[in-house]
Amino acid sequence: MNKYALSWIIRIIIAALFIVSAVAKLYPSPYFAISTFEVKQLYPLGFSENIAPYFSRFLIGIELALGILFLLPVKIRKVITPASILLLAVFTIHLAYETFKTGGNSGNCGCFGSLLPMTPIEAIIKNIVAIGLLIWLLILKIPDTIKSRLWFTSTITLASILGIFMLAPIRPIETPIENTTLEEINAIVPTVEDSLFTDSTEIASEITKDTVKKVEEIKEVVDEPKPTKSGYAKFYADIDKGKKILCFFAPGCDHCQHAAKELTDLRKKNKNFPEVKIIFMNEEAFKIPEFFKIAEATYPYKVIEIIPFWNELGDNRNTPGVFYLWNGNKIKMYDGIDANQFDAKALEKMVKQPYSKIK
Repeated sequence: MNKYALSWIIRIIIAALFIVSAVAKLYPSPYFAISTFEVKQLYPLGFSENIAPYFSRFLIGIELALGILFLLPVKIRKVITPASILLLAVFTIHLAYETFKTGGNSGNCGCFGSLLPMTPIEAIIKNIVAIGLLIWLLILKIPDTIKSRLWFTSTITLASILGIFMLAPIRPIETPIENTTLEEINAIVPTVEDSLFTDSTEIASEITKDTVKKVEEIKEVVDEPKPTKSGYAKFYADIDKGKKILCFFAPGCDHCQHAAKELTDLRKKNKNFPEVKIIFMNEEAFKIPEFFKIAEATYPYKVIEIIPFWNELGDNRNTPGVFYLWNGNKIKMYDGIDANQFDAKALEKMVKQPYSKIK
């Protein structure tokens, strides 16, 4: 095989790598995918909410442009190939640092978005191989036989970046929360605490003066956590009162739908099961009615934008998120579909236990 043919094989491989990487970061929908990439990959690097939307689109646009340029008859030795090596080297150094800092090799590095999940170690190997191919391409020293086309290269690059901005326009981060109907908000299931309060009030009214004096001498031990603020009162004013189940769901997520159905089953089995409230991601919000049909119940819900949703879910967690709150305390937080996924049986047992037994 002559050097010229080999150089084009390498160019096609590198082009495919960059193009697939860019397209994968737009899956399953451009705005959702890019927003998720910002929260899970850029925010931990220190990018602010104002800078991340621009940097993410610029980065994906550059990846797409590099992929396209490697397939076109343009000069690549002086700028395009070195720029590609530099970009891959920066990614590799970052991945190596993150892997060393966290002491593990779990999770998705985000190189190919959610389309092709890849661990940091796998991504590092992929980048090293790509850098090796690019260095090999330089060593082959295939001369550029065409004249400089700076205007053409610049146009492709600019068009790629602008195309990404058009596919996923930047939205305001602070978007008004979409409320449920008043009927849904007021559809509150009586909690254990409400029942006890009602019963104790009725009993107290029948106690004689002599008995009251004796009862006052007995200190009742309340086995529950001290009230605190969960941070979710901006969504539900009563969220920090008593026991609550707060869910972070995406309307079109099969796992979220299944978790909601399991919660409905738990409520049917236990009339004192904590009230369930939902915060939906504003992605495929039109599927919410279908979501509740699958869940076989309708719960109070709010719809918020994608970036605020991920921020509220927090700690690089994934959907479905199911939080067990008690007086504002986060007793248990389930998320994702891996080791910490929602466990209906464990939650059923937990909500019946006094606080001292849980700890």
